[in-house]
Amino acid sequence: MDLALEEARAALATGDVPVGAVVLDPDGTVVATGRNHREADQDPSGHAEIQALRAAARVRGEWRLEGHTLVVTLEPCTMCAGALVQSRVARLVFGAYDDKAGAVGSLWDVVRDRRLHHRPEVVAGVRGEESAALLVDFFAQRR
Repeated sequence: MDLALEEARAALATGDVPVGAVVLDPDGTVVATGRNHREADQDPSGHAEIQALRAAARVRGEWRLEGHTLVVTLEPCTMCAGALVQSRVARLVFGAYDDKAGAVGSLWDVVRDRRLHHRPEVVAGVRGEESAALLVDFFAQRR
């Protein structure tokens, strides 16, 4: 989560919402990182999780990330939750809950929907207060 928080802080430099993500292989080695790039790239899919999953797939040479862990500072939205299910990530670790767009328990629970072909393990709230503080500070400065 340290590295995901670093990525989140780096997103601030481009005016993006501070969300960071890291993909770890089954041995716990960092495969890829990502941070929000929506503002920097004017890309609606430029979420940290999407950036990290794409980079991990390039490094691995395949889209299946079986056995891998996605660590992210904020509860994934529906797009990102769908992407991590599709990539077959084994485990999701996230920090702060997102009561406005969260799709891993807050508004929806996409990743644990029994109708889907793959359901990753979920570990929620890891350094959640620290992750949430970055977001609160960011939006407070915007207002």
